[in-house]
Amino acid sequence: MFKALNETLEAYQRRDPAARSKLEIFLLYQGVHATLYHRLAHWLYCHNWRFLARFVSQWSRFWTGIEIHPGAKIGRRFVIDHGMGIVIGETAEVGDDVLLYHGVTLGGTGKDQGKRHPTIGNNVLIGCGAKILGPFKVGDGARIAANSVVLSEVPENATAVGIPAQIVRIAGRVTHYADDVDQTSVNNPTLEKLATLAARVEELERRLEEQSET
Repeated sequence: MFKALNETLEAYQRRDPAARSKLEIFLLYQGVHATLYHRLAHWLYCHNWRFLARFVSQWSRFWTGIEIHPGAKIGRRFVIDHGMGIVIGETAEVGDDVLLYHGVTLGGTGKDQGKRHPTIGNNVLIGCGAKILGPFKVGDGARIAANSVVLSEVPENATAVGIPAQIVRIAGRVTHYADDVDQTSVNNPTLEKLATLAARVEELERRLEEQSET
């Protein structure tokens, strides 16, 4: 338990330039508190103490502003940065070395039975305000841009951008977005298509003008 806690504190130090010491992180970071409360709630949940599990999770929500259902499975070195408003559903699964920002929802669509929430792979970054809805997988090394709404599977080492999110495959390189901590250096495929269309319209207008002159 202490080894896992130390790993988590070290992960916060690596990814948050404002973190000055492990003691400060342990005492003052609500993401750490929410994770510790969840470890207890999940243990109670797995041992059929469902009411106590929900009591602990509700207290954690009140204290930290982060709601993690006791049934959710959370991996190692899980980092929540400015975690207010995060919601993680009952059947969600989160891998190792995942970084979440405030306002993230790992939720369901309301139509699914059984497995209703997403599975997040290892080393995934999910930007602030992003919503991932449904029982699909977000692959290892993926990055979800801020305020994106993801409704379908995200491949490994790819970026999801927009509403609804579109996938940009990143070829030829291994990404470590959770370490890079970069939410803004992403290409928006919709804007790229609009720019291409605008250039095409300008070209057609130029040709029409040339024909009318002749």
